[in-house]
Amino acid sequence: MSTKSRLLELLEQEKGSYLSGEMLAEKLQVSRTAVWKAIQSLRQEGYEIQAVTNKGYVLDKASDVLSAEAIRCGLEHPEVTVQVFREIPSTSLAMKQMALEGGVPHGSVVAANEQTRGKGRKGRKFYSPKDSGLYLSVLLYPQKTVKESLELTAEAAVAVCRAVEECCKISLGIKWVNDLYLEEKKVCGILTEAVTDFETGDIEFAVIGIGLNLKLPKGGFPEEIQEKAGAVLTEAESVDRNRLAAAIVNELLKETEKKGIPQEYIRRNMVPGRTICIVQENRRRVVKAKEILPDGRLWICNEQGQEELLSGADVSLEL
Repeated sequence: MSTKSRLLELLEQEKGSYLSGEMLAEKLQVSRTAVWKAIQSLRQEGYEIQAVTNKGYVLDKASDVLSAEAIRCGLEHPEVTVQVFREIPSTSLAMKQMALEGGVPHGSVVAANEQTRGKGRKGRKFYSPKDSGLYLSVLLYPQKTVKESLELTAEAAVAVCRAVEECCKISLGIKWVNDLYLEEKKVCGILTEAVTDFETGDIEFAVIGIGLNLKLPKGGFPEEIQEKAGAVLTEAESVDRNRLAAAIVNELLKETEKKGIPQEYIRRNMVPGRTICIVQENRRRVVKAKEILPDGRLWICNEQGQEELLSGADVSLEL
């Protein structure tokens, strides 16, 4: 780890408190000049670091630059791999490549300030503009089969809801299967991708991709999604994205140790009792959603009054 990274880790651990240059130099086993140079480099990257004579350096509590060091400070299992990018095509693509190369621990994280090719379901794009959201992917080695893969998406939805409540004091609803909503607007998408053993049906590893809209982007959302997309926070509100990212990972690792669809997923779900539009194999239907079963499937009543069980479909709450 470089001097700059080690320095940032110390500043993040004591965020809002002054640390003397002498103490930092001693801990890092470098000269005070080297500390000063590292501070200058961090400032150029956007970190709000103040220096006061006879007090030292302090990382402003309002500083909101995503960093591996800051995320790691909040993790309950900090020994994992954490990589953070200012811009990347897709955090999930990067994480899958790392997993295929091997040696990456369970619970490892790739996060980004911006994605240029963020992924949604069925090859769709997920709009991921800079500075307004939190985009991360988490690597899991779950003790689950392909048939149980829906559990991972449900567990991830619950994990994000809990983390947002903890860090933002805002309660989100879940739209079956994998979207989170605030006041009828989608604020988060979750995409679960798994590599499986063809013979046994076991999941070898899974990548949970999470795209969370925290603020409205500058200029607003693109026209094609502006009626549906929303943000968790108002312009006047703020959250420490590093703390939020760590909270999501912590909650996800706890939740995925359990078996079955979380009861919280069912309780928070917005779909049961509503008339919804579903799309399967390019066929659009208007149906009545009745209940989410313990295995995560959706029980519906179709246009003919017949009951069906769905394992997956595109669902719209527009009706």
